[in-house]
Amino acid sequence: MKKNSLRPYSSVLVDGPERAAARAMLYPVGFTEADFKKPIIGIASTWSNVTPCNMHIDKLALEAEQGTNAAGGKAIVFNTITISDGISMGSEGMKYSLVSREVIADSIETVVGCGGMDGYVAIGGCDKNMPGAMICIARMNRPAVFVYGGTILPGCLTSERSADGPRPQHVESGGASVSSNPLSQSDALRAGTARAPGRELDVVSVFEAIGQHAAGKISDEELHAVESCAIPGPGSCGGMYTANTMASAIEALGMSLPNSSAQNAISPAKLDDCRRAGAAVVNMLKQGIKPLDILTRKAFENAITVVIALGGSTNAVLHLLAIAHAAKVKLTIDDFTRIGKRVPVLADLKPSGKFSMSALVAIGGIRPLMKTLLDTGLLHGDCLTVTGETMAETLANVKPYPQGQTIIRPLDQPIKKDSHLVIFYGNLAPEGAVGKISGKEGLRFEGKAIVFEGEEKALKAILNGTVKAGHIIVIRSEGPQGGPGMREMLSPTSAIMGKGLGKTVALITDGRFSGGSHGFVVGHVTPEAYVGGPIALVKNGDPIIIDAEKRAMTLGISAAELKKRQKAWKKPAPRYPRGVLAKYAHTVTSASLGAVTDADLKL
Repeated sequence: MKKNSLRPYSSVLVDGPERAAARAMLYPVGFTEADFKKPIIGIASTWSNVTPCNMHIDKLALEAEQGTNAAGGKAIVFNTITISDGISMGSEGMKYSLVSREVIADSIETVVGCGGMDGYVAIGGCDKNMPGAMICIARMNRPAVFVYGGTILPGCLTSERSADGPRPQHVESGGASVSSNPLSQSDALRAGTARAPGRELDVVSVFEAIGQHAAGKISDEELHAVESCAIPGPGSCGGMYTANTMASAIEALGMSLPNSSAQNAISPAKLDDCRRAGAAVVNMLKQGIKPLDILTRKAFENAITVVIALGGSTNAVLHLLAIAHAAKVKLTIDDFTRIGKRVPVLADLKPSGKFSMSALVAIGGIRPLMKTLLDTGLLHGDCLTVTGETMAETLANVKPYPQGQTIIRPLDQPIKKDSHLVIFYGNLAPEGAVGKISGKEGLRFEGKAIVFEGEEKALKAILNGTVKAGHIIVIRSEGPQGGPGMREMLSPTSAIMGKGLGKTVALITDGRFSGGSHGFVVGHVTPEAYVGGPIALVKNGDPIIIDAEKRAMTLGISAAELKKRQKAWKKPAPRYPRGVLAKYAHTVTSASLGAVTDADLKL
């Protein structure tokens, strides 16, 4: 049977007398006779009550379904998994986090492929939903649009003076109550402007409060007040952490509709974004646009540029490498150095800056920043987007930020004149490592190693005072294979900050960092300890120099001593002999290659 141009996959599945059984199965789920002549568009929802990042996505999926059907497609909503980094952080469960990126990619591919879907909308919230969906989109190369579930609003902690002294008060969603249906809240929340006076909180506030509590700086009651106020409702973690970083990167790639990355989860704008995404996939089918027409090398350079300008997460390095691999685009960690030499950090956003993502939403999101980057030659304007227009065309009528705003700096007054994402090499990281150096913590750190096999032991030592000023904390056996799963080190880095050691302690690891981590930290050290990389050979007291200007990380021992230690090293037994973690450890590649799990790495 000849394929239908608008229904290249569904026509094979449902057309003709021999496909009567397939049609019979689809009538009960809502198909009519007319629907069998329409393109089938999947709506890949990552809804779950596992995490607030995704708790509202079932409603967003229904909006995307409505938009698809109104545009002449026939939508089918299906689900895939999500996990919560914020909940599992610091525990054994966090080893499943990066693994979930692959499971999400594989599961979307499985449903779309089996269901003969002609295109799809993927809606993601928590960190791994985004790269997981994009890996699948690149791999399958069927018309698709990614929709970000949106950022959470800040929590707010106020105190009322009473006879008993200051009393913490929980104010949800910046001063407005949260309704039973969070998607129907007032337009005042849409821009994140409804604020009660007090201290803004987010998930990182809680992790840092744990360190403050351990240092005796806050009481049990104050810690409880922070934890009960920090997460007011639906949406992804509210700074320029990994979720907001990857949402921005995907928009810069051209794979989301304009402004999708900078909308509050609770907003009419996000509902409209979902409806328009469903229609956009149908339009891509009509225009013959596929993801690999969009995901070019120039598009990835645009994504890297935007991530740097926003001061985004180190996880962007890992995830953009993996997406590029799926798209068969040659991208390496050295491209981040090349682009980073000419792109400044302009956004004063958390974790190292002052402002939340919802504050950026309120002044226009990332589009005015992208227009500035385009106008100064830092962004490729000729890249195609899911709208069918080029990036330059989508930015043509974007208005500048309002006068007086201080969230995004002018190009001639950057926070940092070059990238905060620093790729390190040296005898401690011969295949590279990734640092997040804002400049506020300095550009060079020299200290003595204090070594820990795994995150938990390091966290305990930080909290109990074993770690002291001048130490370089080495957390190893946390790489993609050795962990397995390459856990994020938000608990240790936040504890360092909470204990007041942010300027006097550094941390290196073959694991990775949450987008909420800040301080003098370097992750993705490769080769990892599990395969005998130099990080496996470091001993307590060894001198280490981390130099961000030279992009060098040096273990201060002789080559002969390093060789002697290497000869004595023995590979540890796998930690998991079976199950998904064992399969992941067996197939995953180095972090310097994006920790991809494809067997064939040839592009």
